[in-house]
Amino acid sequence: MYIGKHVITRPMLPLLLLIASLPNAHAAEPPAPPTDFRAEDVPGDAGTGIDLFWTLSPDDEEDTKPRKVLRYVISRKEADSDEKTQYENIGEPTYRVNTFRDSNCETDVPYLYRIEAVGQENLTSTPVVISEPVIASLQWFNLERSWFAVFVVLICGSVIVFIEMARKGKKLKVRKIAGLEAITDAVGRATEMGRSCLFVPGIQDINDIQTVAGITVLAQVAKTTADYRAHIEVPTSRSLVMTTARDTVEAAYLAAGRPDEYNEDDIYYITDEQFGYVASVTGKMVRDKPAACFYMGAFYAESLILAETGNSVGAIQIAGTAMPTQLPFFVAACDFTLIGEEFFAASAYLSGEPQQIGSLKGQDFGKLIGGLLLIAGCLIMTLSAYESRGVAPDEENKTFLQSAQTYLKENILGKGGFK
Repeated sequence: MYIGKHVITRPMLPLLLLIASLPNAHAAEPPAPPTDFRAEDVPGDAGTGIDLFWTLSPDDEEDTKPRKVLRYVISRKEADSDEKTQYENIGEPTYRVNTFRDSNCETDVPYLYRIEAVGQENLTSTPVVISEPVIASLQWFNLERSWFAVFVVLICGSVIVFIEMARKGKKLKVRKIAGLEAITDAVGRATEMGRSCLFVPGIQDINDIQTVAGITVLAQVAKTTADYRAHIEVPTSRSLVMTTARDTVEAAYLAAGRPDEYNEDDIYYITDEQFGYVASVTGKMVRDKPAACFYMGAFYAESLILAETGNSVGAIQIAGTAMPTQLPFFVAACDFTLIGEEFFAASAYLSGEPQQIGSLKGQDFGKLIGGLLLIAGCLIMTLSAYESRGVAPDEENKTFLQSAQTYLKENILGKGGFK
């Protein structure tokens, strides 16, 4: 027998007839649809999100090869639209996924959602549509973050309370900062020796918060030099920092009643280039041998060069920075170092203004509360783990510590809020 150009021998005929008589058992079939399809408005958002949930298709729960379910197709349309309006595809989550968030909703618009399971050869299941339209609504408060709001109110409230206390004249105790207390001694030593004071405000521009903090310390140093009639020099690596430093030093001399002794040429610009700047400054240090050196601001690799050069000429050195990588060099080579938050607290410490002192005390009070809560949380987690000893606790027979651990994880650290 001939079929086209192929010859079919007689022994092959029974086999071909058998294959032709078999039902199409291996042909792809559409998967079963998912169930329990529902939609909910996202809580605590701006009214643009709707969460979708469903139970996986029965064919998706089976680990078969090839897979019967490859993905799900989710589509939507406005509930108020015409019945002829087609559903719009908004996402295709993969198999074994039973949640989806639609983040492109319009506020107060009702939507209908439809889901289909897609299997081999792009065969789709029977569509499942949610029973009722869902609306994305705007919520003014996200109750999932209730505990965060409590902590914010507590800390901000403590700042306000301490500011009011300072304004009413109550003496607020602030821990002494040795580096700031030593400014008077350093300037006095320079005056006795007839040598200058050198102030380096870092190498960053005026938009850096560390530079601003350094300029605040400069105001106090300049006022002290004006009182002692010492000579101060401020080399800068940014033109705007130079302008700000000049205004600060001039104001300090005016406040001290010695405006005629102010010389703006003592505050000068060198270069923006990092090592060109530090080469010029260290060269001047070797030639003039200042009696006191102040390094206040943001520093990088030049910190060690400056500190070692100042140490070699025998100057009293006071440094302050919030750069963790440079603090070891200042600690090793300087007489006093303002570390991190001490540097930022300098303005409140030196000025004594009620707003700044109260703000500083309020922040410290907030840190104290945070530290106590951290210790309490660690104790609860540790004791609860010891009590459980690797055994998962029964929900109905949880101890106080186990319940506290769950509440801490799900409500305070999680999104449970006050629930």
